[in-house]
Amino acid sequence: MKTLVILAHPNIEASRVNRRWKEELLKYSDDIAIHEIYKAYPDWNVDVPKEQELLEGYDHVVFQFPVYWYSYPPLLKKWFDDVFAHGWAYGSKGDKLQGKRFGLALSIGDKEENYRPEGSVSFTVDEVIAPFKASAKHVGASVLPYFAVFGSSFQASDEHIDQSAEQYVQHILKYQPYSVS
Repeated sequence: MKTLVILAHPNIEASRVNRRWKEELLKYSDDIAIHEIYKAYPDWNVDVPKEQELLEGYDHVVFQFPVYWYSYPPLLKKWFDDVFAHGWAYGSKGDKLQGKRFGLALSIGDKEENYRPEGSVSFTVDEVIAPFKASAKHVGASVLPYFAVFGSSFQASDEHIDQSAEQYVQHILKYQPYSVS
């Protein structure tokens, strides 16, 4: 069974980390499908039925994005607001995401040590992604451990980014559900 990666980067060509991760993911097209929402919706008009149908076809979904002000990029937030609709994702008849497995792949511009209670951010990554985890729980999905690279804005070397790309694919494959025949 394939994994769907929802890639949400507003300028992927200028990205060192997300662009490199995408290049690595493309080598595994038999196991991993990529859906770039900024390319699919440059006008921000999300085709909700199309996105819902896409999600229904995968049990393992990874949301890949740069952390923007301790949150999602704006189109990804809109995508969640539009796609995770009442009556489809939640509510008395909304069960389409129940049992799915969601993960996050985060490029974080700041240093890892700043994402500690005593660091300059004062919050851990787990605390920053709490809204995502709460949303997943609300729709009946489970949350897998996140994958992250820190220092993406200024300090990560090309070698470190290349290594993280390989580790990212292994992370996805580790949690990918396989169908049993």
